[in-house]
Amino acid sequence: MRWEDIDFEGHRLTLRADAAKPRNAKDQHIQMNKTVYSTLSLWKQQCVDTSPSSLVFPSPVTKGKLNNCGTAWDNLLKEANIQNFRWHDMRHDFASQLVMNGVDLNTVRELLGHADLKMTLRYAHLAPQVTQKAVETLDFLQQKSTA
Repeated sequence: MRWEDIDFEGHRLTLRADAAKPRNAKDQHIQMNKTVYSTLSLWKQQCVDTSPSSLVFPSPVTKGKLNNCGTAWDNLLKEANIQNFRWHDMRHDFASQLVMNGVDLNTVRELLGHADLKMTLRYAHLAPQVTQKAVETLDFLQQKSTA
């Protein structure tokens, strides 16, 4: 990600399509919440090069593209005494938290960048309150028609 991919005024990130993966050949635009906005703002204040084309997270060794953080990730997990946790688990948690907090599945699909809703449907079971609320709308309609 480059600084030009962060729109601080619009609170939006642009995730550029990966040319090496034509399956995901579309840029993705994601709104930032307050936590992401604050974190990136503080990070920008600490960076030496914040020109639009410079990398947001350059390699500390080469200053080029950071393409492997495996050692740092492993050390972090070890220090925090976390076992059986993969990088991808954070993505799964992100989606699960959204669904459990009532975010509709199509919005979750968009945020995850899924082309098809089928991939996102695996999270549907986490939101039984959504189906409960849906059938309860019929109670409201029944009360309205008898009033």
